[in-house]
Amino acid sequence: MKAMDVMNREVVTVGPDTDISEAAKLLTEHDISALPVVDGDRHVVGILSEADLMRREEIDTGKQRPWWLEAVTPASTLAEEFTKSHGKKVSEVMSDSVISASEDASLAEIATILERNRIKRVPILRNGELVGVVSRANLIQALASSTSSSNDQNADRTIRLALLTELDKQPWTDFGSRNVIVSDGTVHIWGLVSSEQERRALVALAETIPDVKNVADEMIPAY
Repeated sequence: MKAMDVMNREVVTVGPDTDISEAAKLLTEHDISALPVVDGDRHVVGILSEADLMRREEIDTGKQRPWWLEAVTPASTLAEEFTKSHGKKVSEVMSDSVISASEDASLAEIATILERNRIKRVPILRNGELVGVVSRANLIQALASSTSSSNDQNADRTIRLALLTELDKQPWTDFGSRNVIVSDGTVHIWGLVSSEQERRALVALAETIPDVKNVADEMIPAY
């Protein structure tokens, strides 16, 4: 499998001028650990993570040092810490060193990136443009969805793309923001659903996609 086979296509993002308070709300509302920061062309210009918001003046968590230690701390370090704790815009607080991967990256490569950099999510780029995100959870979903048989990954990829395209058209669900993994013709649907009716409809929709052999309901009820 490759990144394109497991990535979430609907990515929650912010812009450089987004208020920090709004970005914090997005992190909590969507239960995610980081937000890609994109410009008007969806090019990733930074990453805003939970770690970037740990030391904030609003909640009195700014770094405190003994006077003698602060006296020998480089001014550049003190200035950076002040910006992190007081900055009001995402551009002032985000990390502009972006760790990313391509759609063709293998899951082994993705796992190495996550492990080596001690991050939970990696943006997936196509010609510099954000097209998805792969998280640690997506790798675990791929593991849980895997089969021991030799499957046609191109056929699985076609099924997944067709299903995600159909999901985007449906007014009764926002499930495109969750995840779908296809393994050996079996569609595994992961994520929260708001009602039993939505659950049944999602399974029914998956069953209409050509060449689907089976639908594995991995959904978690939020009702």
